[in-house]
Amino acid sequence: MEIRKDIPILITGCAGFIGFHFSKLLLSKGYKVLGIDNLNDYYDVNLKLDRLKNLEHENFTFIKGDISCRDFINKVFSGYDFEIIVHLAAQAGVRYSFENPRAYIDSNIYGFFNILEGCRDKKIKHLLYASSSSVYGNNKKVPFSETDFVDNPASLYAATKKSNELFAYTYSHLFNIPATGLRFFTVYGPFGRPDMAYFNFTDRYFRGEEIRIFNNGDFEHDLYRDFTYIDDITNSMYKLLSLPPKNSPPHEIYNIGNNQPEKLMDFIFALENALSRALGRKVEFKKVYEPLKPGDVTKTYADIGKLYEKIGFRPKTKIEDGLYEFAKWYVSYYKKS
Repeated sequence: MEIRKDIPILITGCAGFIGFHFSKLLLSKGYKVLGIDNLNDYYDVNLKLDRLKNLEHENFTFIKGDISCRDFINKVFSGYDFEIIVHLAAQAGVRYSFENPRAYIDSNIYGFFNILEGCRDKKIKHLLYASSSSVYGNNKKVPFSETDFVDNPASLYAATKKSNELFAYTYSHLFNIPATGLRFFTVYGPFGRPDMAYFNFTDRYFRGEEIRIFNNGDFEHDLYRDFTYIDDITNSMYKLLSLPPKNSPPHEIYNIGNNQPEKLMDFIFALENALSRALGRKVEFKKVYEPLKPGDVTKTYADIGKLYEKIGFRPKTKIEDGLYEFAKWYVSYYKKS
């Protein structure tokens, strides 16, 4: 499918981490972007505003609004011309779902429903939407495959993402909406989310605070994560954008991960080294070990065979390189020395 450059691509959550980077990629390739975001205060709004400043471009249009508001979504769908939607807006974070579950229902359930309803009335050629590796829960079979049983979510966040996949499948079946779900695996990089561990650890280091590591200090049975650099995520998304499903119903799900899980402690040591390189001095975190938190999973590991078969691309950024890019950005952005 050819992606038109004379009409915009709708990106929800454009001021979010992945939404910002994907919008930037599309703009660099000459596409028009219509971005929406509610700029909520789940984390520092100034970071989101600075992302938007970096998106200022003649081909970028921003509309502030909440996807859970049906009237707002109706106005967007009726007032603008677009054929492709990249739906990334969602209430993120596993642990926050214990504190504010309603935010997840509002954004991830009602919000996604509003997007799907909008697709019914508009001839959408492709809906690319964010799911999450969290849907796998504490799956013991590794690597995680798209065909695995995923009906035992370990958090409300995971349950909402699994619900999104079911909703999208149903709308594809009933209304022939080409939809592709993306199960992201622990995305990191510059302009990332402050609630993510690597960002939080860096914040704590510069405040002179201890970092809390939820692995019981058990290095032999450490947590594993399939850390995936943001550019590998957006490049995969771009390649999938012009490839809407053609099966019946036209719905597919893909893992997007690094396909190389790392021990949490190895990742932490790599972050220390990356900050040391960026600052030109030795960095070592003060570490405190605590039990695993409710909702956390012990391992994430993406089988990306299906993704490679579809687009011929494998994520290739090593954590040392990706974390160095993050460290350089952090030191520059927050003016650290």
